[in-house]
Amino acid sequence: MSAHQYAMVMDLNKCLGCQTCTMACKKQWTDHDGMEYMYWNNVETRPGKGYPRNWDAIGGGFDRNGHLRPSPLPTIEDYGKAWEYDYEDRLFKGTKQSVQPNDRKLDWGPNWDEDQGQLNGADNFYFYLPRICNHCTHPACVEACTRKAIYKREEDGIVLIDQERCRGYRHCIQACPYKKIYFNEVLGKSQKCIFCYPRLEKGKVNACAAQCPGRLRFVGLLDDPESPVHKLVLKYKVALGLLPDRGTGPNVYYVPPFNPPRGANYGKSILDDPRIPLGYLKYLFGPEVENVLRRLEGELAKAQAGQQSDILQLLIGRDADVRYRIVDAKTMEPFENTPTHLVQLGMIRR
Repeated sequence: MSAHQYAMVMDLNKCLGCQTCTMACKKQWTDHDGMEYMYWNNVETRPGKGYPRNWDAIGGGFDRNGHLRPSPLPTIEDYGKAWEYDYEDRLFKGTKQSVQPNDRKLDWGPNWDEDQGQLNGADNFYFYLPRICNHCTHPACVEACTRKAIYKREEDGIVLIDQERCRGYRHCIQACPYKKIYFNEVLGKSQKCIFCYPRLEKGKVNACAAQCPGRLRFVGLLDDPESPVHKLVLKYKVALGLLPDRGTGPNVYYVPPFNPPRGANYGKSILDDPRIPLGYLKYLFGPEVENVLRRLEGELAKAQAGQQSDILQLLIGRDADVRYRIVDAKTMEPFENTPTHLVQLGMIRR
């Protein structure tokens, strides 16, 4: 067990689907050879097939007896094979009318079904789901790795892959129920989100959180009573892990979409006839999501009645000092001699 656990909470009611977080991560960590298809952070439309395609249905994690249930490896087509075009012809000659790439007809790619959603009766619905590695309490990838190359940092629970020990067997990818480990064909190594630990060690928040225009990400140590993640997950209990039935104990949590009623029932309770089917939210976040939605509805009613709602004020998250609490995991003390809000925004170095 780690002494502490860094965690992230994402409020799905605020996600714009703009992919700024994705690009921040891509620029910082995955712009090298063999990483072209990697998105350690991605934002997918739900309901949808996600990235890689159908990742939630492939398998992975642990069964009810605590045994690994490995899954098939996703194919490069499931991630979305890079498209190659005859750029000379298409950009300068214009003799070809088709927009298809040279080698095949397009039928899938990253975010292929973005904003597509589904129908609930006559009402269309969808929401955005940002995803990173969950840095699980009981990571299936750690247990599956025969090289012991994957480990949780003792001081803060961040899950990392030792690139010197990794031999690219890819058992970790098969075991991960979230398919958030990727294989670098050039290096022959598995690679994944590192929760921006080099930034955290300098008092800076994760790149994806720092660049998020929707201010939907909250970061801190779970056992730090002053951190926003502690308050949202453990105190107010309005944030839930993704696919909790997979048995890994994810440490990335989500405030579920504040489910409006369908158009015909406008003004009624959000759970009377929800636009997003409750069964689908339970599939993603477990049965506790119904209690969370009732709790959020109660807080909204308080605010509408002119009363104070500490939960909603926290979720608004206007200031970086509210959304992030980055401390030295070894001492549990804030970083000294640095303007906290500027460090968290990545505007200055320590």
